[in-house]
Amino acid sequence: MAERSTPPRVAVIVSRYNELITRRLLDGARDALREGGVPETHTDVIWVPGAFELPVAAEAAAASGRYGAIVALGCVIRGETAHFEFVAGEATRGLGNVGLAHRIAVGFGVLTTDTQIQAQARAGGAAGNKGYEAAAAALQTADVLQRLRRGTSRD
Repeated sequence: MAERSTPPRVAVIVSRYNELITRRLLDGARDALREGGVPETHTDVIWVPGAFELPVAAEAAAASGRYGAIVALGCVIRGETAHFEFVAGEATRGLGNVGLAHRIAVGFGVLTTDTQIQAQARAGGAAGNKGYEAAAAALQTADVLQRLRRGTSRD
């Protein structure tokens, strides 16, 4: 990845629902941002009630013009009803729409798992930390977008 002249300001939007998992995702995202050269002072952590609320908070963050990247973190665990599909689908669609509408990097760190054990594995367990991966992807995409805006799309 090419060096950025200044690190972007990053909004990390985190769902409180399944907070034991989302805090671990947040820890991973913070690690990736730090390793990517983003100082803590350039990171705003914004808590929302659940994954369904992630897109509206991401929309507000993007519309503010303050951020060069957004990282959305949540955890939706399948239950016995169709609620899982609605929440996961709307969070995904909404976050994708924010990125497209504002041409801003949106790192997608919303776990959609069948069980709590699967969620734990993806939040710093055997399957890595999807919060870390989402933040790293957001930084890489923000860099690509910045280079495209400058007309220097090659490394």
